[in-house]
Amino acid sequence: MSLETTTAALQERAANTESIGGSIKFNFEDGSNIYLGESDGKMNVTNDSGEADCTVNVKLEDLESMVSGDLNPMTAFMMGKFKIDGNMGLAMKLQQLLG
Repeated sequence: MSLETTTAALQERAANTESIGGSIKFNFEDGSNIYLGESDGKMNVTNDSGEADCTVNVKLEDLESMVSGDLNPMTAFMMGKFKIDGNMGLAMKLQQLLG
C-alpha cells in the first residue's frame, strides 16, 4: 500500500461509518499525514495537515496493517505501535473505523 491507497481505503470505510464526533489526524515519520474530519454530517478523509481533536503518531506501514485487517488497532496500541495525543475517547472510536 501507499499513502494514496491507504487514504482511499480509509475514505471508503469512512463513507460507511457513523460519525466519530470529531477529527483525527495520523502523522507519519516522513511528515505526511491522513486527516479524518466531518463536514455536512459526512466523514471525509484527506491528506490535509490541519489541527485535529486527536493526533495519532504512527508508521504508515502499521496503519496499513490495521486498515488491511492484519493488525488489530487495540493490539497495536497495547504494543506501542502508535502514540495518541489529544482526545483519547475519540481515538477509541478508531476501532469502529478500522475494525
